[in-house]
Amino acid sequence: MAAWIGSSLVSTLKQRLGFTSCRVIHSEALSSVKNEPVYPAVVPSWTAESKSAKRRRLDEYFNKIRSSEVNDKLRLLTKNQRKKYVVHPQTFAINADRWYQHLTKTAYLPGLPEKFTAAAAGATGQNATTTPSVIDDQTFSEVRSLVCHTILQENFYLKKRKPFLDRSQEHFVAPFLSNLVSNIIRILAKDNPILLESSLDFSPDVNFYWLRGERIIPRGHRSGRVEPIRFQIDDKPHCQIRIPRQLPEFLPLEANVSAEVPVIGYAPDLMPMFRKQYDNNIFIGSKVGDSCRYGHTQFHLVQDRYHRDRLIKAGHAERIEEGLKANAIASLFAWTGAQAVYQGFWCMEDLTRPFVSQAVITDGRYFSFFCYQLNTLALTVQTDTGNPRRNVSWGTDSLPLYEGVSGDRVVGLDDGVLRLLLQFLLNRPQPT
Repeated sequence: MAAWIGSSLVSTLKQRLGFTSCRVIHSEALSSVKNEPVYPAVVPSWTAESKSAKRRRLDEYFNKIRSSEVNDKLRLLTKNQRKKYVVHPQTFAINADRWYQHLTKTAYLPGLPEKFTAAAAGATGQNATTTPSVIDDQTFSEVRSLVCHTILQENFYLKKRKPFLDRSQEHFVAPFLSNLVSNIIRILAKDNPILLESSLDFSPDVNFYWLRGERIIPRGHRSGRVEPIRFQIDDKPHCQIRIPRQLPEFLPLEANVSAEVPVIGYAPDLMPMFRKQYDNNIFIGSKVGDSCRYGHTQFHLVQDRYHRDRLIKAGHAERIEEGLKANAIASLFAWTGAQAVYQGFWCMEDLTRPFVSQAVITDGRYFSFFCYQLNTLALTVQTDTGNPRRNVSWGTDSLPLYEGVSGDRVVGLDDGVLRLLLQFLLNRPQPT
């Protein structure tokens, strides 16, 4: 009886006060509150050893690199000092060109780009009569006379004593190449104004550090972990030309190249290649603030132990071009890659425009010409997945500039090779 009286009393009070249901009161209160998080998002611990914590540390490290200036970006990219494979551009390893193509993701195309095809055909004796002239006849005759005098300077006018062992290139060919390049640049400056603004460096240091592939650490306190494979190129060309504006591309950035990149599934130790630990370096031959921050042409001397006649006599004629091709791929990849990093690109921020450079490799008589276009720096396992871009290299076989020296006369000077050299030096940026 008492329970019935209490329930009826409660219902009467609700009717008089206007309370029909408690649910209506709660729904009106919730609709007026905004749906905003009260606490910050839960993120993995910075010091934990879990995969999510490691991913967080990497993401914050990458974001720090992205937001940094070029000098700070270079410091952050090279600060992790661990053992790395040292890539020597000049090597006698078998199939070194295929190894270097794999490590740099470079497709090699025999011959030269279309803009040099006509001059290259004249140099090899194909359609030499239809080879177009890159400069007027008066300038070409002046350059031809200069080349003859430069050759005679080292082979006839100067009486040099016999050099020490493995020093003949430094003794005879290096002065010839220095005089040849500096004098030709002086003559061609009126036809190519960019040479007036260029910087000619002798014996510069060119360095590049990058990651390619992964490996499982076999021993030590970090054994069993997966780490990226690190590589370093330390190059020293005889001389190089740097310019303030970029050379035009040979191919579009996303162009499909017919040549494939060789895939080598072995460890670099089998090349052989050795691991060392020292400072990681990325350097184009000048500091970041230099106005001449783009590459034009490098000139390389072959090693003293590189004897063309001995390789032919031993039945290894194919290895002559393998070593030159490997030298060009490694040197030009390091140079163009360092230029790209100087402009703020790296593996996580891939190129938005290609970088182009050229190279000439010589032993004083035979000249090889190479072009390189850098299309991507995304070479790590994470960034290379699904990346269709490939770096591209072009090159010629060795071409003799002259046959020999007889007294005070140069015998068999090849005008086609000389025109090809001039066309390399006359390559210029597009007008702005």
